Amino acid sequence: MRLNPGNHRQLDTLLQISCRALACSGNGIVILDATTGATPIIFANEAFCRITGHAIEEIRGLNFVHLLGKLLDAEKIATLCDALNRNSETQLVLSSQCQDGVEVWSKLHISPVFDDADGITCFIGVQTDISEHKRDEERLAYQSTHDALTGLPNRNLLKDRLQQAIAQTDRSEGSVALLFLDLDHFKLINDSLGHAEGDRMLLDVAERLRSCVREGDTVSRHGGDEFVLVLQNIDQMHHVASICEKILQTIANPFSIQGHSFHVTCSIGIALYPQDGRDAETLFKYADMALYQAKDRGRNHFQFFSREMNERMLERITLDEALRSAISNDELLLHYQPLVNLGTGQVTGLETLVRWQHPQFGMVSPVRFIPIAEESTLIASISEWVLRKACQDMRTWTDNGLTGFQVAVNVSPRQFRDPKLADRIEHVLSEYRIDPGMLSLEITETVLMQDTVSSEATLRQLKALGVDLALDDFGTGYSSLSYLKRFPFDRVKIDRSFVRDIITDSDDAAISKAIISMAHSLGIRVVAEGVETEAQCQFLRRHQCDEMQGYYFSHPLPFIKITALLNEKRQLPENILVQKKSVRTLLLVNADCVILAALQQLLCRNNYRIMTACSGEEALMVLAQSEIDVMVSGGIMPGMGGMELFNRVMKMYPEVIRVILSDIDENQSIIDEDTQGLIHKIIIKPWDNPQLRCHIDDAFRHKVLSEINRRYAHEFHEEFKQENLRLNIKTKTLSQALASAHLKLEKTRGQQQQENRRDQTQRDIMAEMLEHIPLPVLGLDNDHVIVYLNTAAETLFASHGGILGCNARDIMPILHKTTHDVDANDPPSIQIEQQHYQISCQRMGLHSISKGSVLTLLKQEINA
Repeated sequence: MRLNPGNHRQLDTLLQISCRALACSGNGIVILDATTGATPIIFANEAFCRITGHAIEEIRGLNFVHLLGKLLDAEKIATLCDALNRNSETQLVLSSQCQDGVEVWSKLHISPVFDDADGITCFIGVQTDISEHKRDEERLAYQSTHDALTGLPNRNLLKDRLQQAIAQTDRSEGSVALLFLDLDHFKLINDSLGHAEGDRMLLDVAERLRSCVREGDTVSRHGGDEFVLVLQNIDQMHHVASICEKILQTIANPFSIQGHSFHVTCSIGIALYPQDGRDAETLFKYADMALYQAKDRGRNHFQFFSREMNERMLERITLDEALRSAISNDELLLHYQPLVNLGTGQVTGLETLVRWQHPQFGMVSPVRFIPIAEESTLIASISEWVLRKACQDMRTWTDNGLTGFQVAVNVSPRQFRDPKLADRIEHVLSEYRIDPGMLSLEITETVLMQDTVSSEATLRQLKALGVDLALDDFGTGYSSLSYLKRFPFDRVKIDRSFVRDIITDSDDAAISKAIISMAHSLGIRVVAEGVETEAQCQFLRRHQCDEMQGYYFSHPLPFIKITALLNEKRQLPENILVQKKSVRTLLLVNADCVILAALQQLLCRNNYRIMTACSGEEALMVLAQSEIDVMVSGGIMPGMGGMELFNRVMKMYPEVIRVILSDIDENQSIIDEDTQGLIHKIIIKPWDNPQLRCHIDDAFRHKVLSEINRRYAHEFHEEFKQENLRLNIKTKTLSQALASAHLKLEKTRGQQQQENRRDQTQRDIMAEMLEHIPLPVLGLDNDHVIVYLNTAAETLFASHGGILGCNARDIMPILHKTTHDVDANDPPSIQIEQQHYQISCQRMGLHSISKGSVLTLLKQEINA
């Protein structure tokens, strides 16, 4: 607005507009009187009152500094007073609460107003609401320090909390514990249930972890299923262990997801300040190492860091680096361990075992470098090298006339998951001109667990190549009988852990015999690993194990030595292959050599083959190598007592007749202890010699009767099996006949349905053709009832009403004549609606199963 000099009306209007603008401004406006030292408020708009939380009546005339005293700290008040005293501009950030309790942030800018004489008349303050901006800043600051899913501190805030805990510990005695926690196999749950349900589980895990620690401790999430905890003011190591135990138990409780219960475990690695490291980076590294060790122990464990652990980790790193160049430097080599047929004693196979000859470390054990290779991609390269080297050696043996055995190669988990595995093996076999039947692939149970559908497809592809498939380490961890039935394995290998104590441990013996029996019933050969003694070998042979592998026959040998072994045609000792069974064999067991000698002297004339043992362990060794009919044992012996020995013998060799020698004061306790029928006879010491002989003879007679009964039972069982087989064959034949008849019936039914559909189609076509014929057509049954009219006929007889279903003779008597013999040369005529029609009658059924007649009306022109 342009003002004219002296125009007071315009000036008043401008002042009114300015006042209205100040009053309605969204920003807070406040005007202070600068002519007095108290700087009272002379004007404030509604926005200023709303932001500061006061009514205009409350603040008009108040000292401005006093008004803001509740909103500013001492430093800001001093800054404000200094600016007002110096008549200068200043800017402040205020925080206040509205009457509803909501916090409001604002920025206040104060400027002096000068008159014409450069004197200060007032101060004007402009207050801007920055609450939303402040909340955005706080939100961004929170997001930068907290996990978006769980709300727990993230890596950034964790480092700050850890530094604070370390600083606090430096000022007092105690320790800080850094815990790395990882959920075991969480990926399987996440992949199977989906990420949304996986996130819900992580939220639940976060809440459970919070409940396990104290208020001053920190629980943070590193991402994925990894959590890190900081425990402050730790006095003793066992306090940390107690918290870890509590965490393991809490996480192990079931999670309810989608109405189902799921279980998950966790592993924890722990590093302590200042014992393990004096800075955050070192603690993080050591806690991670400890976590790795906890997982390596089988998961669901916690593990404290140790210096030895660091040394092992450094060794792993060193070996990893060296292993990367092992193939190119030609440092790997193969050793072969023979597999021997327990029936013929001949070598039937060789298992390849990779070795690493390092120029600095010497011969590195596979136990040290294979786990390192499996954790990296190196295992794929090593597996490829082993396959090629084995095929190269097979080619050499074949060219030199050494055949008749298979070479087994282990397939690593990473190699097995390669979708092109079958193609790669086929290519290598073709390259070295190796018969696929010479190659055996050994696959562990853990490989099959990961994806049974994909595993089955891979095994089928490998089997289609013609190679031999072996299930390695059977019985360890997650053995499933369905593996033997579902997958096309040719052999199963009993793990060495069952063979080690097979002579003395009845459970291991029972498991091994069960595996042999089960595999044979499915037509699968059985190999026992880790056979180290003659007794183990004899036991396995007696229980129909097919092949053995172990130090008893040969250690793993390099190429030159294994070739020499093959050339010399080495086989098992003759005493293993030839079983000499005496008519009657007696085993005497007693720790007292005098009693053993007396018994031998007494019974030597009874034509027994007498064997002796001085302990229970020695007796089990004899039983493994010889077929015993009767065993006589003392009751009390050092180590394994008589009753414990009998208990094991009953489980492992139930056919042996067991007799015990007992002192009179032991008799009742033995009777009380024998609740399973372990003992055939108790002989009280001192014994009567003739009576003892009678008891032993009676035991042998009982053995003969038992064998007869067992033979009869076996024969009955075999006859029953044969009869059952015959019935199965007969049932199968009848089932096949029924299936064939069913197929024929289905085929006939299908043909009939096809004919019916064809006839129906023909009828539909004929009906549609008749509808389109412009001539009236009527269909009559044998009783002259009208059963069909085409459109032209309906139109023609429309005046008669509905004639369908009526007798044609009642409607048109002339039609009666047309349904009898008609002269084709002189067809009858009728008149309908002033129109003459000639009637053509065609009887049905001459060339089909149809009945009745078809009448066609042809217009007839009558000359006048």
